[in-house]
Amino acid sequence: MPFVFKFFPVLLLFLAGQAYFLWRICVFAVRRMAKRAARIAAVMVVLAVYAGLFVANLASSGRATPSPTRMTWHDALISAPFLWWIFSSTLAFFIVLLVWLVRLSARAIRSAGHVVLKPEAQKELPSSSRRHFLEDAATAAVAAPFVAGAYGLLWGRLNMQVTRQPIQLANLPRAFHGFRIAQLSDIHVGPFMSEEQIRKYAEMCNELKPDLIALTGDFVTWDPTTAPVVVNALSGLKARFGVWGSLGNHDSWAGAEDLLTELFARCGIRILRQEHAAIQTGNDSFNLIGVDFTNSRSMAVGGGHLSSDRLEGVEALMVPGTANILMSHNPDSFGRAAELGIDLSLAGHTHGGQLALEFISPEIAPSRLITPYVAGWFQRPGGQLYVNRGIGTIAAPMRVGAPPEITVYELQRA
Repeated sequence: MPFVFKFFPVLLLFLAGQAYFLWRICVFAVRRMAKRAARIAAVMVVLAVYAGLFVANLASSGRATPSPTRMTWHDALISAPFLWWIFSSTLAFFIVLLVWLVRLSARAIRSAGHVVLKPEAQKELPSSSRRHFLEDAATAAVAAPFVAGAYGLLWGRLNMQVTRQPIQLANLPRAFHGFRIAQLSDIHVGPFMSEEQIRKYAEMCNELKPDLIALTGDFVTWDPTTAPVVVNALSGLKARFGVWGSLGNHDSWAGAEDLLTELFARCGIRILRQEHAAIQTGNDSFNLIGVDFTNSRSMAVGGGHLSSDRLEGVEALMVPGTANILMSHNPDSFGRAAELGIDLSLAGHTHGGQLALEFISPEIAPSRLITPYVAGWFQRPGGQLYVNRGIGTIAAPMRVGAPPEITVYELQRA
């Protein structure tokens, strides 16, 4: 299914949700006004405030340059609250629809029951106190997204977690048994991921004392002028076998790929772009491969990238007889990587769903509209994949059910 059609129902849900909650706010305001003129004024004020905030956020969003790389008063007092409202209200309206569906079903059942039930049986139908309880429960369910969104904004996006993932590789040389790779992904430098915050996470990564550090793309979001800031923040990363990276779709959309590659090279970090390098100790080595964002049916960037997630040309970058490890921002390349026999793929891109409810059900994550590889470890014949949740955010400066992550892999010889 084309990408736009997948998200069309979400767009409808968003528009209907905005109309519904604006109507509810207007009703709430009108009920507290005695005079007709005051009621009209209240409605006009609500609509004017909403329209003003919407326009203010729309004007400062998208690919505006230059983009701030630290939080401003505008971001803290206007952008963040409005984005919290947009995403929370859309999810809340989805719950409203579910509540309406349950109520309609219950009314249909009760209507059928009145026809067939005896009078004494009808007395056992739900009491008013039970109805009030159910109404309160429905109200709490509708309010939950707003509470969860506030949590995701104020704490969830900052609640960094370190995931330790053992990886068994049959082709791993003995000298690399116990070798540790730390992965950072999806930085998205900007007002909600400042240079200071990135530097803090880089220090956390160094404290883990990995043997090698892998950076898997999306260093910037829209603005190429932020590239020096994110490179400067990551320049302090240290590992015995070096810091290596690949690029993501936002790096391409911002037109910052060449700039990022050059700036990272100046501070000793090598970005692999359809390239490979031998990670060597003594006479043993494994092969590290890096590619730019690989296009897929749901997410294309054009330009000089690999034409698809089929990884054309990567066969020439592989080294037989040792472990091949691929840094590819897009986890959709995993299918082809496994077919080629690439032992381990390191990806990002999904933010783990960012606003995910996978602790309730593994299917409730927006990223599942794009890829089945949302977060964590996957295996199929020929290879393994780990999808890092990243540390930054996109669109909504919130994380719910998908905390930011530094992954530490301990390679083990199978």
